[in-house]
Amino acid sequence: MAEVRKHITFHGRVQGVGFRYTAKYMARSLGLSGWVKNEWDGTVTLEIQGREALIQKLLVGLNHNQFISIEWMDTKEIPLKEERSFKVR
Repeated sequence: MAEVRKHITFHGRVQGVGFRYTAKYMARSLGLSGWVKNEWDGTVTLEIQGREALIQKLLVGLNHNQFISIEWMDTKEIPLKEERSFKVR
């Protein structure tokens, strides 16, 4: 299966609730690469790369965390990068 890379901005209760470290743990366990960081406006930005089905699994897992409350996501597909790990920025 082909890989994709997505740039996603999460809106809602996504800062101060362990979002970035949950994303890091899940991404690494699914073999996905990319990064996640908090933004000044209270959103969280995620760039994630891997198989589409695994990215969807990550998104479902984030949305089922009891502390995280995702109201909506702005998503766009972007070009792939040479990258092997997932980092918190």
